[in-house]
Amino acid sequence: MVFWIVLFPLIGAVINGLVFASGFWKKVAGGDERTENSIVNIVGCGAVLLSAIFSSILFIRLLSLDPAERQIIENLFVWIPSGDFSVSFEFMFDTLSCVMALIITWIGFLIHIYSIGYMHHDKAYAKYFTYLNIFVFFMLVLVLGNNFPLMFVGWEGVGLASFLLIGFWYEDTEKAYAGRKAFIVNRIGDFGFILGIFLIFLIFGSVNYQEVFGMALDASFMGAVPAAVITAIGLLLFVGAVGKSAQIPLYVWLPDAMAGPTPVSALIHAATMVTAGAYMMARCNVFYSQSTTAQMVVVSIAAFTALLAASIALTQNDIKKVLAYSTVSQLGYMFMAIGVGAYAAGLFHLVTHAFFKALLFLGSGSVIHALSGEQDIRKMGGLRKLIPITAITFLVGTLAIAGVPFLSGFFSKDEILAALYDRGYTIHWIIALITVVLTALYMLRLYLLTFEGKTRVPDSLRRYIHESPYTMTIPLIVLAVLSILGGYIGVPDFMGKVVGLHDTNLFEHFVSSSILIDNAKEVGHHLFVHWALVGFSIGGAALGIVIAFYFYYIKPSAPEKVAKDIEPLYEASLNKWYVDELYNYIFVQPFSYLSRKASDFDLYYIDGSVNGIANIVKEMALTLQTAQNGVIRSYATLMAIGAAVILIIVILSQGF
Repeated sequence: MVFWIVLFPLIGAVINGLVFASGFWKKVAGGDERTENSIVNIVGCGAVLLSAIFSSILFIRLLSLDPAERQIIENLFVWIPSGDFSVSFEFMFDTLSCVMALIITWIGFLIHIYSIGYMHHDKAYAKYFTYLNIFVFFMLVLVLGNNFPLMFVGWEGVGLASFLLIGFWYEDTEKAYAGRKAFIVNRIGDFGFILGIFLIFLIFGSVNYQEVFGMALDASFMGAVPAAVITAIGLLLFVGAVGKSAQIPLYVWLPDAMAGPTPVSALIHAATMVTAGAYMMARCNVFYSQSTTAQMVVVSIAAFTALLAASIALTQNDIKKVLAYSTVSQLGYMFMAIGVGAYAAGLFHLVTHAFFKALLFLGSGSVIHALSGEQDIRKMGGLRKLIPITAITFLVGTLAIAGVPFLSGFFSKDEILAALYDRGYTIHWIIALITVVLTALYMLRLYLLTFEGKTRVPDSLRRYIHESPYTMTIPLIVLAVLSILGGYIGVPDFMGKVVGLHDTNLFEHFVSSSILIDNAKEVGHHLFVHWALVGFSIGGAALGIVIAFYFYYIKPSAPEKVAKDIEPLYEASLNKWYVDELYNYIFVQPFSYLSRKASDFDLYYIDGSVNGIANIVKEMALTLQTAQNGVIRSYATLMAIGAAVILIIVILSQGF
């Protein structure tokens, strides 16, 4: 059954790709577009739905097992045989991969349904669903593979699929560039990731999870392994996560990836691709828990990423760009939790983030759909009355990500803040708390400028504004419900005790069997400290909401005045702190210059020398061919002269 979870999306991609995207169906059936799209919908969405159902069945099966036995392994065949070393094509469905599979398939299914309404007009409809299914297939290979090479296949496959989806509208130069940028930046991280895999094989002699992690837990074996090696493995793997999950310095691809269709943004930036790095590091928790240096590097980069991205999101005017930088910031939260060893908390935020960020991206797509492609929030306003379902669901997602009490984001974010404080990372806790304020501020700014106040929609568009079709609004409603209720699977135990409940953190208890080294145990604080930390979290969210409400609802003229007072900072934030320009100056331009010089050297010296020799031979041939005039008497004369010359040489040589 694990194999079929992976196979269904591949089957869907093959059918849609070979039969419909290739044009075969039109040649056979005569080009009935409505029928073709209906079949594409059934195949594309059905394939992911079947994977989701099978994942749910196996999830129920895991629940019926003892926590220590919650692991299903399916070995299909030996993939790489090489002497005593072999790699099997093997899948594993444990509590960690179960969480990821459920998120990928069910959120992916909702995004597929949403795409029916959003992409119905696109001329490459079948190709779009083919790419979506390919993406889901590789993502499932990544999370269900039971060894590092198989994970790497999924890792690279996801990169390929994201390139195809981000640059889906490749006829637009900007969108094609965004796809290439995402692909190239991810290759930088992937290089570090594969070096980490090589180092794991060098030290442990295996790439299978059970064998590698078993040896990593063996004190006698690890006693002979230098601590620097474990740190190197953790940091090399983290380089891969930095690329895939958009952390500093490789985060620059993700905001530009907004060039793709909005459902793609939701799929890549909410539930799947960008969370791959967090999953990989949680899977490899044995390395990070044994290296304080690696942990400090991870949590520090994550904290800086969260703060920097939030500061950029404050001033962006593209509705999808705000959400893109928000994603980078929220990924920073996940990595902060993983960096301090609170793996369950980081994964819990991964789950809740999938709910509310998918909702927000799909909500932004509904707004863009209603405004005929407009994405500038300065040209919106007053949309709540015109597209009420989108507005209400978007508000739910906004409050959830802001950390408003009793919504999903509140529980997961509070656990991360508590973990930072408990582990003694006070400076990082302060940075995370500041980011809470900024998150609430920029998300309420986004909601208020889009849906509240006076409308700024041009008259030419206002008459055409309408709510999205049910294929788009139903996924919004489902995700809104999950954004409200999803956090209750991970209520901290100390909160549950208030109402007389015990072991309320169901999520942590479920995934704990996959966390081989758990150094994020509860610290014995007084109950007052726990609630004080909750109070700081709520206070930070409330402060951000109040500031946003004042500036963008009560006194909407104030932001412009503040922007003028702090113009250098405002311009820097608006221009993304000039990071792209800096990278362009330091890396892109020198590399382009060297490439041009190398091309010139190849053209003038390498090709020139080869072509020069060829030209010399050619000229010699042209000269010699004049002797071949086709006149027999000339040939006879030359032969006679030649014979005479030979005869003279022979006579003279005998005389001497």
